[in-house]
Amino acid sequence: MEQHLDWTALGVFAFFFVLVTVLGFAASRWQRGKASGDAHLDEWGLGGRNFGTWITWFLVGGDFYTAYTVIAVPALVFAVGAYGFFALPYTILVYPIVFMIMPKLWAAAQRDGHVTAADVVYGRHRSRALELAVAITGVVATMPYIALQLIGMEVVIKALGLTGELPLAAAFVILALYTYSAGLRAPALIAFVKDIMIYIVVLVAVVIVPMKLGGYGVVFASASDAFAAKGGMTGLTLKSAQVLPFATLALGSALAAFMYPHTLTGIFAAKNADTIRKNAVFLPAYTVLLGLIALLGFMAHAAHISVKSNNDVVPALFNALFPSWFSGFAFAAIAIGALVPAAVMSIGAANLFTRNFWKPYVDSNVSPAGEAKVAKIVSLVVKFGALVFILFLPTKFALDLQLLGGLWILQTFPAVVFGLFFKRLHSTALLAGWAVGIAGGSWLAWADGLKPVHTLVMGGSSFAVYTGLLALVVNIAVALLVHAVLGMAGKQQPEAVAQGAAG
Repeated sequence: MEQHLDWTALGVFAFFFVLVTVLGFAASRWQRGKASGDAHLDEWGLGGRNFGTWITWFLVGGDFYTAYTVIAVPALVFAVGAYGFFALPYTILVYPIVFMIMPKLWAAAQRDGHVTAADVVYGRHRSRALELAVAITGVVATMPYIALQLIGMEVVIKALGLTGELPLAAAFVILALYTYSAGLRAPALIAFVKDIMIYIVVLVAVVIVPMKLGGYGVVFASASDAFAAKGGMTGLTLKSAQVLPFATLALGSALAAFMYPHTLTGIFAAKNADTIRKNAVFLPAYTVLLGLIALLGFMAHAAHISVKSNNDVVPALFNALFPSWFSGFAFAAIAIGALVPAAVMSIGAANLFTRNFWKPYVDSNVSPAGEAKVAKIVSLVVKFGALVFILFLPTKFALDLQLLGGLWILQTFPAVVFGLFFKRLHSTALLAGWAVGIAGGSWLAWADGLKPVHTLVMGGSSFAVYTGLLALVVNIAVALLVHAVLGMAGKQQPEAVAQGAAG
């Protein structure tokens, strides 16, 4: 998608980018909690645990529905058709899970002053090994996720006609500075602007674009013709062989979504459990928006958009059908949509490093102010690492790692969640399940060429299922088996002691 510099679009883009930069630095004085300044990890990393329903709604929506979502979902729909809509049932299934699980997790964190999921795991199981496993998984799974936000920003910067790495690097340096200064308050405040802009862009697009193309009938007919010409498993509806992988991808993604450090950071920042329940009720409004965003992939076929990379579909569609000023507004919305989740992700990763590595293994007597200082520095390192990742490694590598990241973070589900509802499993059993799930799932994904689904052959039939969900099933089975074995060993030991005493 090569083009000349569009000064009008660039001017509009720059205006809104400067606006959110000012808001980012101003956020350090907004929604102050009880602690003084940001000399406490609760203040810097969780916004003082003081966010109400509306702030939490925008923050969680802002870091869950990312810039890369706006770019990647239409790109996937453009490429494969109906299969790309798996994100819709996924984001419907996730909210009942949030409603049932997250208030209990928030309560455990609030009661004992936990900042991360790994904190909660250690508080429940008193196992440093299991805590470290959850923390490492969270950090490693988050890094490629931040890189994907950079990819989304890189796509729209290129659509403006800007070339080279300097604009992307400058944008991320600004992000790093105001996140360092204001912590979680910065993305929470910017999320208001980002979400309103995204809603405007999408609502305008789903009305104006079909009008320019001849209506939705033409849109769907053009997409159908394009998929028919392409052949294979593409189409406006799912093929029978796609139903099971579609369903398991949706379920597995829903279970994994709120295990990520950035989504849990938004949850832990809420001021009470009712705030989380209300958000679980109202956040599906974003799913409606996501469905409309996905339709842009069909519209690109009707507009006869031709791109070198599917990720360029949305910017190319806006450049083709809208005036420059609106394209600049849309690209600003997408770029700002990268800043919010990238900031929360870096904060989530920094919280994990500080609380679950630095404090237990480096400085057990670190003060609250010391924790905040370490987290601030680590958040800068994380952002710089993601930037280097994008500038010097192929984009496909980031996509592949993000696929593995989803598989990996899903394996923390038993350790984080099971103790909230069931009789406590032995920490050794949970650690064994995690290790088998991580190793087995990674091996399957690698053997399949880093595809998200694995084909199981049973008798004369074959079934394709999401690799991460398959690994989770094995994870849980191993954990239950090891727990049972340890329980039997524990019963036999007192009996042996009693028999020896009797003898």
